[in-house]
Amino acid sequence: MTKYFITIAGNIGVGKSTLVKLLAARNGWDPVFESVTENPYLADFYENMPRWSFHSQVFFLSRRLQQHHELLQRKNSVIQDRSVYEDAEIFAKNLMRQGAMSERDWGCYDDLYQTLGTMLQPPHLVIYLKASVATLRRRIQMRGRDFEQQISDNYLEQLNILYDEWAESFTLSPVLTVDTNQLDYVQHDEHLNQIWQIIDKRLKGRDYLSLR
Repeated sequence: MTKYFITIAGNIGVGKSTLVKLLAARNGWDPVFESVTENPYLADFYENMPRWSFHSQVFFLSRRLQQHHELLQRKNSVIQDRSVYEDAEIFAKNLMRQGAMSERDWGCYDDLYQTLGTMLQPPHLVIYLKASVATLRRRIQMRGRDFEQQISDNYLEQLNILYDEWAESFTLSPVLTVDTNQLDYVQHDEHLNQIWQIIDKRLKGRDYLSLR
């Protein structure tokens, strides 16, 4: 049996964790969620972002790299909620663009990320879930996490822009982009079935073209 390593990427509230759980249960894969390891720099980061953003992001990057390496050693297929690539290409880059990380620190961080990233086997497939800010806001409100209610629409929009840029330029793995604005794979089994059919074809390299 082929062993797969799949990662699900996307903005806050887009539905990554839910899809990981559903696909893992459907296929007998190992679901892997974001590490809850406490970042020792986080409190300092929120007090002074330009001073501590580099330290905080390097800590997150190191933990994500460790997790990625560990997943490659597993015997079973794995489906992962958020990837090492997003830490660097989305969240750290956003800090730099917003002025919360200096260009000098970003350059050093990016060099580290690029060097270490080349040493890792990439996933067999990246599934990029995307949604409008209005959809993200509605889903964030529905799941009711207090700390997420303070996230601004502008922040979500900036992340959406970075996610689109990254998905367009990422070449280490095939990328399947799924517009989730009209999808509800919790309430509608047919939506989950449609997603799975496309994933299955991508993993097994099957497509059909008919010219008329």
